[in-house]
Amino acid sequence: MSPVSGASAPNSIQSAPLDALDTTLVRLLMADGRMTNAELAARLGVAPSTAHARLRSLVDRGVITGFHASVDERMLGAGLQAVIGVSLRPSARRESIVEFEKRVRALPQVIQVFFLGGDDDFLLHVAVADSTQLREFVLEHLSAQSSVASTRTSVVFDYHRNAVAASFL
Repeated sequence: MSPVSGASAPNSIQSAPLDALDTTLVRLLMADGRMTNAELAARLGVAPSTAHARLRSLVDRGVITGFHASVDERMLGAGLQAVIGVSLRPSARRESIVEFEKRVRALPQVIQVFFLGGDDDFLLHVAVADSTQLREFVLEHLSAQSSVASTRTSVVFDYHRNAVAASFL
């Protein structure tokens, strides 16, 4: 998800609570991010100027952090998706975590990166053409890194997404 142009980060983790109108506006946009201001106003039962002002406020307050396009990876030649758990070696943890995350974020096969607490240090959601490319991805980009202790790959057969979450940073 790309940041909204000109949006400022919220000043604190706690922001003003959302009222019923703001909550409904957010839910409408989560379901259809391309909804026009006129459609939003009609669905909310308010004037278009009110819908626009409320949307602008949600962006300015950091509640809405961006807009995105949902892409069918199969149409781009990447029909196999997988989730890969990655555990890093215990030595030089901070440096290896920062460097690993920087490297994998830049890889075009990577859709999402999750930094975790628990058995795995990272979960990577990747999309590739086939099992051969998945194997190559794991061998070349993960196992070849000296900081990686182990990987665990699970092929994704199907998934459902209820929402797109913003980055914690």
